[in-house]
Amino acid sequence: MKVLLHICCGPCALYPLTVLRGEGFAVTGWFFNHNIHPYQEYQRRRDAARQMAELEGLELVVRDEYRLEEFLSNVAAEPENRCAYCYASRLDAAAAAAREGGFDGFSSSLFYSRYQNHELMRQQAEDAAERHGVAFVYRDFRPGWQEGIRRSKELGLYRQQYCGCIYSEQERYQPREQR
Repeated sequence: MKVLLHICCGPCALYPLTVLRGEGFAVTGWFFNHNIHPYQEYQRRRDAARQMAELEGLELVVRDEYRLEEFLSNVAAEPENRCAYCYASRLDAAAAAAREGGFDGFSSSLFYSRYQNHELMRQQAEDAAERHGVAFVYRDFRPGWQEGIRRSKELGLYRQQYCGCIYSEQERYQPREQR
């Protein structure tokens, strides 16, 4: 089965890639993360995904689009609900890309993170799969959290300090009492 793996960043893709390959899937990576802020952070994550793909012998397709304004226009009115838009926009795009590319299914390295809302992501991925007529390959990759961290450090991959959007950057670096 050919699977398109949406990659949020290089370090987070390592463990999912290992699991999917271990199950016999033919995996192609797909990087699309239009929400990452600032632009230099976006570039670092894109480049780390490319580095990881090269080191792991993974074909990687990069949808190199930085669409900060689009992201903000969809979340600025209700920043507390930003993750729902962020998940849906990337998972829907991954399902569409899988369908267009002739893949049997898609998955995402987002399901590796201990910090994401798995049930919401899973529902959105299943909805996107149905809309685009392609299978969603769900795996809970969280048990490999420490293994992924260890391997990313071993490979010298850039490791980010926050989820990606401008709001998560603020939450990471600005003291709570100043927000």
